[in-house]
Amino acid sequence: MFREGFVWGAGSSSLQIEGAAAQDGRAPSIWDTLCRRPGAIQNSDTNEVSCDHYNRMPEDVELMARMGLQAYRFSVAWPRVLPLGIGKVNEAGLVFYDRLVDTLLQNNIEPWLTLYHWDLPQALFERGGWLSPEIPAWFAEYTRVVVDRLSDRVANWITINEPQIFIGLGYRDGKHAPGLKLSMREQLTAAHHVLLAHGRSVQIIRERAKKPAHIGWAPVGRVDYPVLETTDQIQAARRASFAITEKDFWNNTWFGDPVCLGHYPEDGLKLFGKDMPRIEKGDMETIRQKLDFYGVNIYSGLPVKTNGAGVAEAVPPATGAPSTSMRWPITPKALYWGPRFLHERYNLPVVITENGMANLDWVASDGRVHDPQRIDFTRSYLLELARAGADGIPVEGYFHWSILDNFELAEGFKDRFGLIYVDFATQKRTLKDSAYWYAEVIRTNGDHLSDASPFAAASGATSMGAPARKGVIESKPGTRVPVAILPGGRSR
Repeated sequence: MFREGFVWGAGSSSLQIEGAAAQDGRAPSIWDTLCRRPGAIQNSDTNEVSCDHYNRMPEDVELMARMGLQAYRFSVAWPRVLPLGIGKVNEAGLVFYDRLVDTLLQNNIEPWLTLYHWDLPQALFERGGWLSPEIPAWFAEYTRVVVDRLSDRVANWITINEPQIFIGLGYRDGKHAPGLKLSMREQLTAAHHVLLAHGRSVQIIRERAKKPAHIGWAPVGRVDYPVLETTDQIQAARRASFAITEKDFWNNTWFGDPVCLGHYPEDGLKLFGKDMPRIEKGDMETIRQKLDFYGVNIYSGLPVKTNGAGVAEAVPPATGAPSTSMRWPITPKALYWGPRFLHERYNLPVVITENGMANLDWVASDGRVHDPQRIDFTRSYLLELARAGADGIPVEGYFHWSILDNFELAEGFKDRFGLIYVDFATQKRTLKDSAYWYAEVIRTNGDHLSDASPFAAASGATSMGAPARKGVIESKPGTRVPVAILPGGRSR
């Protein structure tokens, strides 16, 4: 169903799973600071411990191997490697990522490294953060440290994750770190610096990587898709997907066009007008660097229809339409039209760097975590992604979000995205039914999606072997989790 060589993975971020917030020389990030602000995070939750992945990494990787993951997307914590953001390197931080990369490779899991998944060092924020014209150089220095240390083993690089969100929610709405509500001009200035940092980072990777580098980034994919698949409806949905109509960042092109085409979109320039920051000579050339893939995080889309004049109008959801526990609409067609539209505009292979759902999961009386909603969600989205591939869209891989239940930012721990359940009081890990099912999808390269009984593999009777202790796998320091032996005797 998927092409040979398609990459099956799952993702995480340092901020959301590592914990060990003050261990081994890590300094605070802007999220550590926000977590101390009363009322900023649901239930006053913090990232101080989270999944304790920093101390439980080997066991977590063994669980990934048991699932048959081919790739793992993770991020490096900037303040763990460079506590002040620049200058003195924290060797203990680099040693952790050395161990993580080595452990992944020992388990035949390819590392996909994200350089920035939102944990800006607090020390750099106090020097201006993304508002400082110096931050592209700071990010280049950080990139150099990571590339020099890990690029002999890491080939897949993602520069920056979801600029639309960390600027829009962090500098506009004040809901995410650093919790600011700035003017439009200041937001646009920060966004321009993000783009420059991305460009400088790509340059450093190209210049210094010790093995051939496969480079992309991971913005949000805002998808408008046609309810009726006629030529006029498709054209209207395409135009809507790439239009900028509001003074915010919930769009594709304000970031995508500079990175891939070397200029800001005209409709955005017209809308933002006098709020635009000064663009220096050479800026756009720095921003536009050769990419090997367009990574994109897609969770949902907006169904639209034309009004008869070629303009797309949103189709309101039906009463009681399906949604996740975070009330995000479930719209599988987004994983067909998003990759299609983005490839058509930017002419790059596409990697789905995030897709998944928040669910209300718990350990049942049989010791298992039954999450049929996640299985059905993922199956329906992946069938649409397979359709995109069949229609000639070069889709290279899929990363389920996320590998573990984690610290879900301003939402704290109330929403669970993981394929693996985490009891945050005991740190016990439990493979969910969706993890067993996803293992079969990976093993069959997606052919299992056509199974008339999509929940069958959730029983645990797969190549992973019978689930230990009714599916509950305890992950404690010093505990080894058995790695499945796949057909042919190859360990995974």
